[in-house]
Amino acid sequence: MSLSPAPAPERAPPGVADRRALLPPASQTLDRVIEGLGELTEDVSLPRNIRRGAQGALDELNRVGPAMDVKVAGTVGLLDELASDVNLPQHGRTALWGIISQLESLR
Repeated sequence: MSLSPAPAPERAPPGVADRRALLPPASQTLDRVIEGLGELTEDVSLPRNIRRGAQGALDELNRVGPAMDVKVAGTVGLLDELASDVNLPQHGRTALWGIISQLESLR
């Protein structure tokens, strides 16, 4: 008696599958955003006002009360202001843009 392997499950062709299944869960994205903001608050190569702004954005996300979309919109606004600061080094601006992009995926 020979056992044949079970047939492989049918898979949808690339691009046809539900795109939401390919995205990381919102909680993972939020964890990465919080981690990135934490790194910015501790980066001594950034000006103090940028570190304080990153801390303010972190506080905004952790605020109790408003809905998550309200917190995300407020945080994006704060980070957008920080990204336009002329004293911000390029690596800080790039990090802020990455965080803003991740936050916008949560909207």
